[in-house]
Amino acid sequence: MSQECLDSQQKGMVFNIQKFSVHDGPGIRTIVFLKGCALRCRWCSNPESQKAEPDLAFNAGRCLGVSKCGHCIVACPYGAIRLGDSDLPVIDRKACASCTDKACASACPAQGLLVYGKMRTVDDVLSVVEQDMAFYVRSRGGLTLSGGEPLLQKDYALALLREAHERHIRCAIETCGMVPEETIRAAAPYLRQVLFDIKHLDPEVHKAQTGMTNERILANFKILAEEFPNLPIRARTPVIPGFNDNAKTIKAIAEFLQPFTRVEYEMLPYHRLGTQKYHFLDRPVPMGDVQLNQKKMHVLQDLAQSILHERLHRPKDKVQSA
Repeated sequence: MSQECLDSQQKGMVFNIQKFSVHDGPGIRTIVFLKGCALRCRWCSNPESQKAEPDLAFNAGRCLGVSKCGHCIVACPYGAIRLGDSDLPVIDRKACASCTDKACASACPAQGLLVYGKMRTVDDVLSVVEQDMAFYVRSRGGLTLSGGEPLLQKDYALALLREAHERHIRCAIETCGMVPEETIRAAAPYLRQVLFDIKHLDPEVHKAQTGMTNERILANFKILAEEFPNLPIRARTPVIPGFNDNAKTIKAIAEFLQPFTRVEYEMLPYHRLGTQKYHFLDRPVPMGDVQLNQKKMHVLQDLAQSILHERLHRPKDKVQSA
């Protein structure tokens, strides 16, 4: 069987496909979100992306109530759903952790129970992506792989990229960089842009807020920047209150990026758009009600740009030797 045929039938865990994005790579794009991530960032806006397995979500606002419905209780083979103190069902998360088919969600007529994550073939996913080929051609857009960390599902992500390349779909990727270096090298030839998170330079501070140190992340960034000189890279820093919203941290990141003259830089303000999903998954919201100071955000942006602007005016030999 040919590699193309093998790639098209490769399966992976996908939790969303979002069309008509204009913020995740050049042009109009379709974002394919893959499940699984090695990091546990406290500010993560996609908590449903973190685990590699499907996640069961409960939206109480949609539930019809057990007295009127109760189909989920009957459908669950593990006895993991019961009537609570109100008319709403209560889910025993431990009891349903090993469930793979999530029959309760299929039985829910109001979509009060949802499943984040479904095994899909490469061909299935790209058939959705190809529906908007006309928009990609006009805007020079295409497919963006996101997550989670899309490269954590190495075989599936590479199969998607290879097959998309065969179908003349331009590919970009959003990555936290916490993957083996051979995976980064294998993906790079199929990419038209990389959106790469640089969250903090101090490994221990990084670990305290994400669960992992950053040595591998920074090493993978350098691999992309140095070994693939024609690959456009945009480094991105999510600015998080109490983590990196200070001049010392942003200055360090900007100085780290300064020698990489072709790398673009973007700072993303912290938001709370993922808060509701934590409630759906019955998880605490790690960041609570904290908000980003917008005035401070603007000051930090000006600081980073002033440092990066200097590289445009440095002698070429000094930039290369940095």
